[in-house]
Amino acid sequence: MRQETPERSEWVARKFLYLVAGLIVLAIAGALTYRFYGNDLIRMTLVPKEEFRAQPDVPGKAYDDRAMWLARPDLPGNPALWTPAGFAPRATPGGAAIFFIHPTSYVSRDHWNAPIDDAETNDRAALFLRGQASAFNEAGEIWAPRYRQATFGAFLTSVADAERALQLAYEDVDAAFDSFLRQIAADRPIILAGHSQGALHLTRLLRDRVAKDPTLARRIVAAYVVGWPVSRATDLPRMGLPECTAADQAGCLLSWESFAEPADLSLIVDTYDMTRGFDGQPRRGTPMVCTNPLTGTADATAPATANLGTLFPAADLSTADLTPARVPARCGERGFLFIGEAPDVGPYVLPGNNYHVYDYSLFWANVRADAGRRLAAWRPVKKAAKRASGKRR
Repeated sequence: MRQETPERSEWVARKFLYLVAGLIVLAIAGALTYRFYGNDLIRMTLVPKEEFRAQPDVPGKAYDDRAMWLARPDLPGNPALWTPAGFAPRATPGGAAIFFIHPTSYVSRDHWNAPIDDAETNDRAALFLRGQASAFNEAGEIWAPRYRQATFGAFLTSVADAERALQLAYEDVDAAFDSFLRQIAADRPIILAGHSQGALHLTRLLRDRVAKDPTLARRIVAAYVVGWPVSRATDLPRMGLPECTAADQAGCLLSWESFAEPADLSLIVDTYDMTRGFDGQPRRGTPMVCTNPLTGTADATAPATANLGTLFPAADLSTADLTPARVPARCGERGFLFIGEAPDVGPYVLPGNNYHVYDYSLFWANVRADAGRRLAAWRPVKKAAKRASGKRR
């Protein structure tokens, strides 16, 4: 495996950012064209034309090999250990074990699923870990698996091949989660987190694993399902954790999707309203879970002064500075998170004033504080459960 170096990391950052900028220009083909044909152009540009190719399952215990991970405690050059000036990763053993599922970093239309050893795709994923998973590195040790992720275009079509691609990706994530559980202490607290495609796979882990295993559920400090909609009515009751309603609550779920104003929500809402929830009922018209990351509570509004720090990229795009009190947040229509006038945090805002790429970095310092607060709240809950168990015996 190729080792990360500061020089290579900087080069990868520049290459990725320029690539994304080019893709956006090509995809929307100018503001006027996008206004009339934008979503269709994006689909034409990014949805694969080939048929889905079935692939074998990952071998048993494959994820016991550290080469299958982008981040884990014993991995040299761990990108999740990055921090802006004034912050540092946890310096003492302990804390939580964090299982982080990275967002889509494969944008090719050549295949429905990324090759797990694709260097360019994994370099992009590592960049995402620097800006997203790093928010959790004070709370404990971060584990982030490589997986045969579905390509970006799989989210822009309803063809059956897209579902097959996502299923393959989820099976890798599920296998990685098994290995993660085997390699951490049996009583270690766990934080689950993901973004975008990673958050989608996290919803299934919650439904399929956490909701069906009370012992595992008691170990969950919090689940950060960020950049993917969760229906309060049709999804949440089947996911094994309640919605976080208090800032110091443990064992609960957070979710948000960020838009500046004016916002065009149509691409998300139209897709969401055509789907069914985990209970089999239509999601149409149901509200989404909205956690305000500035307050850690549901359906809240907070001014920019409550923002402890947003990541703003440096001029050379190799790092970022943390600036407080610049971005407000309020939960609004249908459960989307609105951040007011569009902040200039980078050029990768998606059509409709969708700040999806920046869901974590807009609130990086608040997410960091939130994870620490919930971990501190989890410990007394665990001690109380042990005392109660001892009395019953």
